[in-house]
Amino acid sequence: MSTSDSRRWWRDAVIYQVYPRSFADANGDGIGDIAGIRKRLGYLADLGVDAIWFGPWYPSPMADAGYDVSDFRAIEPVFGTLDEVNTLVTEAHQLGLRIIIDLVPNHCSDQHPWFQAALAGGPGAPERDLFWFRPGRGPDGELPPTDWIGEFGGGTWTRTTNPDGTPGEWYLHLFAAQQPDFNWDHPRVRAEFEEILRFWLDRGIDGIRIDSAALLLKDATLPEVVDGAPHPFHDLDGVHEIYRSWRRIADSYPEPRVLIGEVWLPDRQRFANYLRPDELHTAFNFDFLSCAWDAAKLRDSIDGTLAEHAPIDAPATWVLSNHDVTRVVTRYGRADTTFSFASKREGTPTDLELGTVRARAAALLSLSLPGAAYVYQGEELGLWEVEDIPYELRQDPMFPRSGFVDPGRDGCRVPLPWAGDAAPFGFSPDGATAAPWLPQPATWKDRTVQAQTGDPHSMLELYRTAIRLRRAVPALGDGALRWLDAPEGVLAFARDPGFACVVNLSADPVSLPAHRTRLLTSRPVDGDLLPPDTTVWLEV
Repeated sequence: MSTSDSRRWWRDAVIYQVYPRSFADANGDGIGDIAGIRKRLGYLADLGVDAIWFGPWYPSPMADAGYDVSDFRAIEPVFGTLDEVNTLVTEAHQLGLRIIIDLVPNHCSDQHPWFQAALAGGPGAPERDLFWFRPGRGPDGELPPTDWIGEFGGGTWTRTTNPDGTPGEWYLHLFAAQQPDFNWDHPRVRAEFEEILRFWLDRGIDGIRIDSAALLLKDATLPEVVDGAPHPFHDLDGVHEIYRSWRRIADSYPEPRVLIGEVWLPDRQRFANYLRPDELHTAFNFDFLSCAWDAAKLRDSIDGTLAEHAPIDAPATWVLSNHDVTRVVTRYGRADTTFSFASKREGTPTDLELGTVRARAAALLSLSLPGAAYVYQGEELGLWEVEDIPYELRQDPMFPRSGFVDPGRDGCRVPLPWAGDAAPFGFSPDGATAAPWLPQPATWKDRTVQAQTGDPHSMLELYRTAIRLRRAVPALGDGALRWLDAPEGVLAFARDPGFACVVNLSADPVSLPAHRTRLLTSRPVDGDLLPPDTTVWLEV
């Protein structure tokens, strides 16, 4: 890989996302935990990744799968203890794996001590200034302060009850009602999160992924959302000063820690603003994740991404899926291969065989582009979206808040299959009495780690080989690319020295360019014709 300075490891890292609840269960309660993760660290080291990103593991009532945090300095007991996390960090570092954790600064749980004090104190309580408490509209304040629509759909204000039992003020929550938004205009909020940041970085955490990074600030005048006018809570300019202060903290450590933003913005220039040299190090590339399986559109996404990152010398990231989006095998098996929350529906006709072929090709594409790559747990196993979860077992608040139209995100969060022919597929230990918290499909018996290990045609071995080659080939990782001439529907680019990637997204086989050696193909290739929906890595 082209980056030799280990202090800038994030520029070309392969980062594996662990969803703690669904990775590995050591105590048999059907829920993944820290002990289970520790037992599987060797698997991740063998996969070849550079870092592990963990979803929220803080104490939480779990109204939104842990993104409703009641204590930012502790561990949810169902997952384990802070001492176990300290041991996990040590063991991971011994294996050469860095640790990235989620931080959720936009909101907390309604059980957080600050919010409980705000409710108990009633109007005028100083803790209310740490959130967005406002009187309602209408003669009796019976209408919410605004008509804003939340990030999960539905309203964004919930009315409180005063200590004397009368109807009270309203509080803002851009997500579920159990997730009140912090008021980032208040200096106590800013100071609190700077201390939280140091709390974790002092424990050897190598990086912080910032949830909903563009939403922290709100326009205090509370204007309605109007087309063509500045948005009242998306991407306000003042948010950048928050991240400048965080960057100063991250850079104060002997080996600088990395800050990674979850930034959903359609404007690439606004997106790139978060990556200026004194702000975040990297941010998720949702433009690429959401893009259709189409050569012209993918090239536009790649070109646009690299063009916006280049002037600020920030590394691009390439992401195919995560814990919020439809799994890539399912998405690529549909007529519409894009992703958006607005169009997410179950029951859409899906060709899983085609989706798997395309997902294999997309894996080699993403791992060969300049910058860092992310792998969401189970992506390397070729898992598909589970769309037949019984309604009574679903836990994602997006499902009820959408009026039971949006299926929510449970389908990509089903616990991993490790071994065996039947559930829980080694996710829980032998003899466990509790079923996994979400049901695993019986057809995953062919997708377990055990079933795929050693099979040269499996998705798992494709990922292992690709990541190993990515480490070994000097052209891969950080750097640049140049496009090669190619037929319509084909992506072909070179990376110096001596590497080329060709992706055939057309309907017909295409001839390979002149090359010295085929390093890797996403599926078998006969002769010098590259089949449709196939990627090849070449030494040229």
